[in-house]
Amino acid sequence: MTAAAARNGRPADAGDPDVLARLLAHRLTAVLGTEVAVPRPTRLTGGASRETWSFTADAGDGPPRRLVLRRDPPGPGRPDGMAREAAAIAAAHAAGVPVPRLVDAGTDPAVLGAPYLISEHVDGETIARRLLREPQYATAREGLAAELGRTLARIHAVPVDAVPGLAVIDPLEHLRETCDALGEPLATIEIAMKWLERHRPADVPETVVHGDFRTGNLIVDPSGLRAVLDWEVVHRGDPREDLGWLCVKCWRFGSPLPAGGFGTVEQLLDGYAEVAGHRPDVHAVRWWQVYGTARWALGCRAMAERHLSGETPSVELAAIGRRVCEQEHDVLLALGLPADPRGSDSVSPAPGSDLHGHPTAAELVAAVSMFLREDVMAATEGRVNFLARVAANALDGVERELLVGPEQERRHRERLAAFAQRDQAGLAAAIRSGELAADDPALLAVVRAAVTDRLTVANPRYLSHPG
Repeated sequence: MTAAAARNGRPADAGDPDVLARLLAHRLTAVLGTEVAVPRPTRLTGGASRETWSFTADAGDGPPRRLVLRRDPPGPGRPDGMAREAAAIAAAHAAGVPVPRLVDAGTDPAVLGAPYLISEHVDGETIARRLLREPQYATAREGLAAELGRTLARIHAVPVDAVPGLAVIDPLEHLRETCDALGEPLATIEIAMKWLERHRPADVPETVVHGDFRTGNLIVDPSGLRAVLDWEVVHRGDPREDLGWLCVKCWRFGSPLPAGGFGTVEQLLDGYAEVAGHRPDVHAVRWWQVYGTARWALGCRAMAERHLSGETPSVELAAIGRRVCEQEHDVLLALGLPADPRGSDSVSPAPGSDLHGHPTAAELVAAVSMFLREDVMAATEGRVNFLARVAANALDGVERELLVGPEQERRHRERLAAFAQRDQAGLAAAIRSGELAADDPALLAVVRAAVTDRLTVANPRYLSHPG
C-alpha cells in the first residue's frame, strides 16, 4: 500500500478490476450472509465525477444477480455525500419514485477503495441519442415528458427530514462563489447573473431537490421510465430547479423539444400538476433553466480544473473544459440573443509558417486523431474506446485552433479594445461592477462574437443545434 493509500485507508490496488472483484465478493458475502463469487467487473463509460462499474454476484443458490457499483474516484472521497445519496434513494423508493434497489452502501474506503453504493441492475437504456431517435422508444417518447413531470412531483413530496444532512444553498450566491473560485471570469456568466438577479422569482416552500434530473440520468425502456439515477447532488431548495434543469438545452441532445428532448414544457408541467395538485409557474421554470445553463458552464470548467490541478488526471475531464463555450452559447440563446449567423464561415485559416515544414502542427494533430479513431478505437472497447473518442475529438479542436486561432485572437483583441479592456477577465469585472451595462447591445454583440469563435473551434456543429 502506498503512503497516500494508507492515509486514506484505501487498498492500494482498488482500481484494478481483479482486486475490486475480490473486494466486492468479500463485502457481499458479509452483507448477504452466504458465500458470493464476483467475476471481473466492467467499468462503464458514463460518470465523470464518480466511477460506475457493472458486475454479477453469484451466491450459488440461484441465478447470478446483476449489480451496479457507484464509487468515488481515488482520493479523500466525499463520505457524507455518498451516505446522503444512499439515504435519498431509499427515501425516494418509499415515496414511489422508480429507483434501483439498494443492496449496500458504505463510507469506509477500506471496504471497496472509496465511499460507495451497490444497487440492483435495472434493464433499459440511458444513452440519450438512442432514446431520442431509435424507433423502439417511440411509444415511450410520446408520454415521457408528462411521466417525468409526475416523477418529479413524487420526488418533491419526499419529506425533507427523510434525507439527513441536506444542504440549503442560495443559488445566486453559489453561482458567484463558484465563478470566483475558478479564477477564470466569463463575461457571459456575468451577463447571466445580472439577468438572474433582476428576474428572480418569488420563493416557494422548499423540498427535496434531485439536483441532476435529466436525460442521461434516467433509465428508460420501450414502455417508459424505469429508474432515476445519480442522486449525488441531492439537496433542499426550490422544486422548480429540477424542472428547469431538465429543460437546459444541452440535455436535449439536439432535439428541438425542451423537456429533456422528449416533449414540451406544457406536457412536463401537466404531468407535474397531476400528482402535485398545482402547476409550477412557467416563468420561474425558465429562470431555473437560465440558471442551470450558467451553472453547467461553471460545472464544466470545474471538472476541467480537477485535471489541471492534478487532483484527477483525465483526458475526459480536460476535454470537458472545452465544453464551457457550448453552455455560454446556450445562455445567450436562453436570454434571447440569437446565434451569429456567420458561424464558422466568419473565420478563415491564418497563413502558416514554413519554419517547421510539413507535416505542420495541424497536420500532425490530424494524423494522431485519425490514429485514435481508426486504430485505437478499432482495437479496444468499453472505457478505453470511449476515452479514445474523447481524445480524438479534443485533437480535432486543437487542429481547428491551430488553423483559425491566430485570426480569432486578432479579432478578439480588437473587440476588447473597443471597450477599453485587455482581456476577458477585465470585461467580466466591468460587467459585474456596473461599469458596462449587461444589456448594452454593443456589449452583447462582442460577447456573442467571442462565444461563437470559441464554439467554432471547440464544436462547430453545436452552432446548428436547435435553440
